[in-house]
Amino acid sequence: MTITPAMPQAKKRPTRTRTKRVSSLPTIRLSQLPPSHIDLRSPLDAVLVCVDCGTWCPITGMMGRTQKIVPHHKGEAGTATPLRCRGSNRKVIFDITIVEWHQALVDAIAEASSRQATAVLPKPFSPQTDRILRARAERTLAGRLADWDAVLPGVAAADSNRRKMPAGDAPTEAPTVPLTTLHPAR
Repeated sequence: MTITPAMPQAKKRPTRTRTKRVSSLPTIRLSQLPPSHIDLRSPLDAVLVCVDCGTWCPITGMMGRTQKIVPHHKGEAGTATPLRCRGSNRKVIFDITIVEWHQALVDAIAEASSRQATAVLPKPFSPQTDRILRARAERTLAGRLADWDAVLPGVAAADSNRRKMPAGDAPTEAPTVPLTTLHPAR
């Protein structure tokens, strides 16, 4: 289809949000957010992380009286049933300047970079533990088989002692075990 001068053309829409609705949730103060959740590098295109869903959302009305978060969906884009975030159209109060935000961001970066993991040093062994570990490392398969062969007679003797039945039908200091079934009289 070709475009002719008689065909209507769509005019450029304004970049502001057309709704005058404002969320009933409390306003967001930029001073209460972490500086890493705000982007004021270009003040007219300011962006922040939505407090409710955690997505980056632009702020509209920068030239107007009321600044608020752009209406947005939470979750994945393009899903079959998108859900509108409850933080949409929430008012934003600029109570910090760009210079204060930048300084807070620099301080936060410096603090985060100073939190580096320390090298974990292993606990030193005691001399006895060190000797045992060295002896284990020096043992060979033949040495372990010889040790097992030396232990086998003691194991066999312990097993045979376990299998023996005690002499007599009762312990020496206890009454004998009754052999007749007791039936109580009614």
